[in-house]
Amino acid sequence: MEFAVLEESKSRLVFQLKGETHTFCNALKHELQQVKGVNIATYRIDHSLVGLPQFLLETKGIEPRKALKEALGNLSRKAEQFKKEIGKL
Repeated sequence: MEFAVLEESKSRLVFQLKGETHTFCNALKHELQQVKGVNIATYRIDHSLVGLPQFLLETKGIEPRKALKEALGNLSRKAEQFKKEIGKL
């Protein structure tokens, strides 16, 4: 996965995630929407075969990069928990 910032300000971050699909992007979007201070968290992929996921993140009271780090941490913990549960089967 490659992370490329397209636009950044104190309350807005637009970035691309090269090498990712709807699977990861939907999970990340959901986690971003759970972070306190996130007003808008969405993404688009212009073309399903060759398009790159482009996220829009707008916040109030929290820096966008901090919100992104928090969401990624939450997603990582959930993935680890899922691995543990699968291992019990």
